[in-house]
Amino acid sequence: MKKFKRILLKLSGESLQGEQGYGIDVNRLNDYARQIKEVVDMGVQVGIVIGGGNIFRGLTGAGKGFDRVRGDQMGMLATVINSLGLCSALQAIGQKTTVLTAIRMEPIGDFYTKWKAIEAMERGEVVIMSGGTGNPYFTTDTGSSLRGIEIEADVMLKGTRVDGVYTADPEKDPTATKFHDITYDEIYNRGLKVMDLTATTMCKMNNLPIYVFNMDIVGNLRRVMEGEDIGTLVHN
Repeated sequence: MKKFKRILLKLSGESLQGEQGYGIDVNRLNDYARQIKEVVDMGVQVGIVIGGGNIFRGLTGAGKGFDRVRGDQMGMLATVINSLGLCSALQAIGQKTTVLTAIRMEPIGDFYTKWKAIEAMERGEVVIMSGGTGNPYFTTDTGSSLRGIEIEADVMLKGTRVDGVYTADPEKDPTATKFHDITYDEIYNRGLKVMDLTATTMCKMNNLPIYVFNMDIVGNLRRVMEGEDIGTLVHN
């Protein structure tokens, strides 16, 4: 039994680095592709947004003297590179996949519209939505919130390298404790950084729940679909 019919899967660019510390780790990419195909084969409709931090992060570039708008545009292009990599890995194992871009760049990808995305998912294709929102000053967290709301996803699955939301960063604070579930208001009040403020507010206002889990453990995406309690649910 699958828990959700349609999901928006948010993947971080940093996770694609794997053990390399930069760029795209082919082994990590292939692990992700197999996990995604596994849930598509369960009958789940899958939309994906990937960050670009393994290649270039606009905000970091701005801190080093880049013009913020140019830096964000470079970051958007980094998400397209990651999207093409994941598309290739999925197609190599027989999963039909479409890449949509927020900025026109045919033939690299088709220009994004809500209806193109939904029609492709209903045909059983994985839809990778790249280029963020197409605008500077918005993160891929905000882009994933926007796309999740637009495609009418049941949930946003935020695949990270930690297994949920904690009272503090568990990689820095060994006393941090994990939440089974938490409300958006609690996130605001505690100052927790699940996603940036704009993205979190969009999900709250449009009642899109977020499920945070560790995507780097092979099989976890399927476990989430089967209803196993392996992460943290963020909700109203």
